[in-house]
Amino acid sequence: MFSGNFWVSSLVIFVVVGCALFHLVLPANPEESWQVYSSAQDSEGRCVCTVVAPQQSMCSRDARTKQLRQLLEKVQNMTQSIQVLDQRTQRDLQYVEKMEVQLRGLETKFRQVEENHKQNIAKQYKAIKAKMEELRPLIPVLEEYKADAKLVLQFKEEVQNLTSVLSELQEEMGAYDYEELHNRVSNLEERLRACMQKLACGKLTGISDPITIKTSGSRFGSWMTDPLAPEGDTRVWYMDGYHNNRFVREYKSMHDFMTSDNFTSHRLPHPWSGTGQVVYNGSIYFNKFQSHVIIKFDFRTSSISKSRQLDYAGFNNAYHYAWGGHSDIDLMVDEGGLWAVYATNQNAGNIVISKLNPNTLQIIKSWTTNHPKRSAGESFMICGTLYVTNGYSGGTKVYYAYSTNSSTYEYIDIAFQNKYSHISMLDYNPRDRALYAWNNGHQVLYNVTLFHVIRSEEL
Repeated sequence: MFSGNFWVSSLVIFVVVGCALFHLVLPANPEESWQVYSSAQDSEGRCVCTVVAPQQSMCSRDARTKQLRQLLEKVQNMTQSIQVLDQRTQRDLQYVEKMEVQLRGLETKFRQVEENHKQNIAKQYKAIKAKMEELRPLIPVLEEYKADAKLVLQFKEEVQNLTSVLSELQEEMGAYDYEELHNRVSNLEERLRACMQKLACGKLTGISDPITIKTSGSRFGSWMTDPLAPEGDTRVWYMDGYHNNRFVREYKSMHDFMTSDNFTSHRLPHPWSGTGQVVYNGSIYFNKFQSHVIIKFDFRTSSISKSRQLDYAGFNNAYHYAWGGHSDIDLMVDEGGLWAVYATNQNAGNIVISKLNPNTLQIIKSWTTNHPKRSAGESFMICGTLYVTNGYSGGTKVYYAYSTNSSTYEYIDIAFQNKYSHISMLDYNPRDRALYAWNNGHQVLYNVTLFHVIRSEEL
């Protein structure tokens, strides 16, 4: 993730499942012949992975003892992860409870103002009403958040029980069934992994003010980073214009992109169409100009690794976004993978969402919506939900959401500051938890706020 204060996504609970940062701590007493690694996440969100294992030169005196130690190690790993999860949950629960008090207080004040509105200043009345409307959507989240805290506590208690049993077992060999304990540990580990994966996703509830990273290029274009890039790879990919161009700029880092104009240029075999390109796992996916062909171009080999037609998809300005620009086919990535957003004659020009296999480009599954593609300003995917803006210029907001998880839609009202008055690209990066935008020749970032809800029956 880019260092500094440019973006830090606002998650009420944010857990990283995959770890890339390892710390080695040697034993205080070399005769013990143990190496200790750690597996958790610190208060600043950095991932620290832990494993406990005997050194390679250490021979277990007893195979059964070695198996039990391995089980204990697994539980210790999960204990550390749950401790971090518990700390974050308790901290966020305190925030929610504080918010609950404020909400109740506002409700009381609001009722008083409504009852005596003729005796109050109109400005005060409107201010309180606006604040109440802003906070009202959070009310149903409060109780569900408390349930989340209880679920984390249950995990904590189960791990403590297992730790106690395993510790006793080391002293009383043969008193317990190893297979039964192994199954208990495996089951808890699987449930914890599922819990952490769910905590990584959520429902969009807010978008921050824009952070301008750079001013460059024409009115239209796209820029992005690779959400699956290795640790330390912060290359920026930059594509100016929406047609008749086939040169992609590669900047070595976000710092280089912001402070210099030093870049490497990659020439694509075909010009692209629109601004719906995406870089994913070392390859760029783009819509070939004046066609409904999607191309996967591998930067490592500088060659096309796959191309496929997106059947029935409109192209060549048949079903563009409201701003035009050959934006018929929009490719995007979220926590679940690669997506294509487009429209077809069969769906009366309304938006179609397709999940794509990133290797073969085949459609895994499609969803048809009731939202006209030409009426959408821009759109982006977060956690399997497509969010659509009501325009691209002037006052803009996110007002429509279609969930592929439930195949349902809803109208929402999330403020979105269109600082430079013309959005021609808006994409979510699941690694950075930020929205990347091209706004009238300005490259801009937005933080997002996600709320998550975990239900015990889903685990």
